[in-house]
Amino acid sequence: MKHLLRQTLAISLGIAALNVSAATPSSRQEVLDSLISDHHIIMMGGGETEKPGNDSIRSLIENFYIDQFRNYQDPAAPYFMFMSHDANMAMGVGGVVRMRMYFDPGNSMPGAAFTPYNVPVGDTPLNRNHVGTTPSGTSLFFRVLGRNSRIGSYQLYIQAKFNGYQGRDFKLSKAYATVNDWTVGYTTSTFSDGSAIAPTVDANGSTMSMDFSALLVRWMHTFKRSGITVAASVETPEMSLPGDGTTVAARSTTLPNLAAMVQYQWADNQHVRLAAITRFLPYRDLINGTNHTPVGYGLQLSTVANPVKPLTLYAIGNIGRSYSNVGGDFLMGEYDLIQNLDAPGRLRTVPSWSYFLGMSYNFSHKVMASVTFGQARNMTSGERPADGYKYGMYGAANVFYYVTPRISVGAEANFGKRENCDGSHAWARRIGAMCQFSF
Repeated sequence: MKHLLRQTLAISLGIAALNVSAATPSSRQEVLDSLISDHHIIMMGGGETEKPGNDSIRSLIENFYIDQFRNYQDPAAPYFMFMSHDANMAMGVGGVVRMRMYFDPGNSMPGAAFTPYNVPVGDTPLNRNHVGTTPSGTSLFFRVLGRNSRIGSYQLYIQAKFNGYQGRDFKLSKAYATVNDWTVGYTTSTFSDGSAIAPTVDANGSTMSMDFSALLVRWMHTFKRSGITVAASVETPEMSLPGDGTTVAARSTTLPNLAAMVQYQWADNQHVRLAAITRFLPYRDLINGTNHTPVGYGLQLSTVANPVKPLTLYAIGNIGRSYSNVGGDFLMGEYDLIQNLDAPGRLRTVPSWSYFLGMSYNFSHKVMASVTFGQARNMTSGERPADGYKYGMYGAANVFYYVTPRISVGAEANFGKRENCDGSHAWARRIGAMCQFSF
C-alpha cells in the first residue's frame, strides 16, 4: 500500500513539474475567456456616459471564476448581470439546467449516481439492464461581488440544487459570505480540491474523491508574487456510528473539524496542493460505561496542470484514518468508526486510502474528451463482517460538445467494481448522456 501511495504522490508532483509559460493560455483558459465575454451587462446608477471601461467590467466578471475550490460542475456566471456605474459591485441570478439519461447493461445499481459502493454483489436478477433519467445537478444561485474602500473585497453567495429524492428535491447547496481573506458559511471544505477532478457526465462525478461542503469559518490568503496560497478553517463536524445503540452510542460533538491547505500556483488554473483534516469522534461505551474520543485525520496531495496547451492532467491521492466518510464512496456507509469485534463496546478508527488520475484534451473550443480512473480501499485489520466494504474501483471516459459557451452535451461510459471483506465482488457498467444549459 505504501509503495502504491508513493507512486501516486510522485505522479502528482511530476504532473505539477510539467510547467508551461503563464503567457501561453491553455485551451481551458481560452474556453473560460469565451465564457467571460458571453455576458449582458445592465448598468445601475448612471448614464451611458458614466459606463466604466471594458477592462474594469471584465475584471469584476472574472471574480465569478476566481475560486480556489471551484468544481467543473459549478455553474457559470449569470448571462445577465447588474453592475454599478463605477464597476465596484456586480450582482447576478443564474443557474444551470442539467438533464441526464443512463443505461446500465447487466448488473445495475440503485440511484442516478454511478457509485462503486452501491454495486450489488451476488445474483441480482431483478437489477439488470436498467434505464434511468435524472435532473440531478440542476441548480439556481444568487451572487453579489464588490469592492469597498473601507472593508475591501466581498462577496455573498447562495446556491440550491435538485439533488434529493430522485434528483427532484430542491436543497441548499452553498450559502456563504467572504470579506477579504475570511469566509463564513456553508461552502466547500478546505480539505477539498474540486478543480483537480477530471470532468465527468455522471451526476455524482468522481465518486471516491474528497469534494464536499461544510459549515465553516475559513481564513485564506494568497501571496501573489510567490503564487502560494495558505488556508485554515474550523468546520462543523458530522458523524455516523455503527450499531443499534445497545453497545455504543454517539456523544455530543464538542470539538470542530480542523482543516488546512497550502498551494502553489504557477499559472492560471494550474497548481499543486497539500491539504489536511483532523476529526474528533466522541462515543460512549455502553457496556463498560466509559467515554472515548478517537481522532481521525487525513492528508491529501492534489494537482492540475497543462503540460501542453490542449492537454490537462489531474491527480489526487489521500491517506489517513476515519477521514474518508466526510465525502466520496465511504460516505454511503458507517465508516467513521467501526466495531471492534475483539472488545465489545469499543470502536476503532478506519485506515483507508484512495487516489484519482485523470486527463482531458480540448480538440477545439467546442470539443473536449476526458478520462479518469480511481480506487479506494478500506485497510482495517482484524475480523470484519463478510459483506463489509473493502475496495472500490471507478473509471470513466467521455466527450463533451459545446454548442455555445453556455449550451453543452456529453456522452460517457463508466465502469466500477465493489469488493467485500470476504473477497466476493461484482462489476457494473454504465452508458450515460447529458445536456446542459447555463444562464
